[in-house]
Amino acid sequence: MTEIRHEPVAPTRTQWMAPGAAIDAHRHDGHQIVHASRGVVAVTTDAGSWIAPATRAIWVPAGTVHAHQAHGEVELHLVGLPARDNPLELTEPTVLAVGPLLRELILAHTRTPYDGSPERERLRAVLLDQVRASPQQPLRLPTPTAPPLKAVCGILLANPADDRTLGALGREVGAGERTLSRLFRADLGMTFPQWRTQLRLYQALVLLAEDVPVTTVAHRCGWSSASAFIDVFRRAFGHTPGTHHSHRQSG
Repeated sequence: MTEIRHEPVAPTRTQWMAPGAAIDAHRHDGHQIVHASRGVVAVTTDAGSWIAPATRAIWVPAGTVHAHQAHGEVELHLVGLPARDNPLELTEPTVLAVGPLLRELILAHTRTPYDGSPERERLRAVLLDQVRASPQQPLRLPTPTAPPLKAVCGILLANPADDRTLGALGREVGAGERTLSRLFRADLGMTFPQWRTQLRLYQALVLLAEDVPVTTVAHRCGWSSASAFIDVFRRAFGHTPGTHHSHRQSG
């Protein structure tokens, strides 16, 4: 990321983003909640990417250099918060579950500019309470730094349906399976199967936002059947891919 834009105040607003649109790398002095009530939004830093459909939001801590990417037509809600308001005490982004109340609080907070009124302060206090209580979701795709790991991850990023074992992928990039397995844990904080599942779920959300049929998504992302994909998706997001389609279309 180059030419980092600095915004002293994290904006609070609603904006529409066309499919494939992006907001270039920037940082704020305050925290920000990023929520797409329609479509899917991804937040990317040098450390990785976090992705959120309409049932999730992304918490971006103050000072984090990040960019936004829209998948599908996105109605983006940005809630800026002072650096002192950090109920999660996190130093890197995280994905949060968005229940009905938190969703409505985010929408209400972004309909009008912040005016410092007592009513608005109370609204923000309740929003922060809901953020604090929201379950954090493991929807992060970390970026590798070790060269052999970058090579393996690059192969799978280009084709998430590649179902070769770590040993077979290692032979292609000239690295041993044990070395790669150790690097996945040390460099990315997860096992190879965990990272590959995260990648496939990430890509599945992108394809669903583009209205790709569920069976096609399952095939492109490497699941053996649509039912196997639906099962993994439901465990990760709490609803089926078809429900995700319906939710997105209903806004």
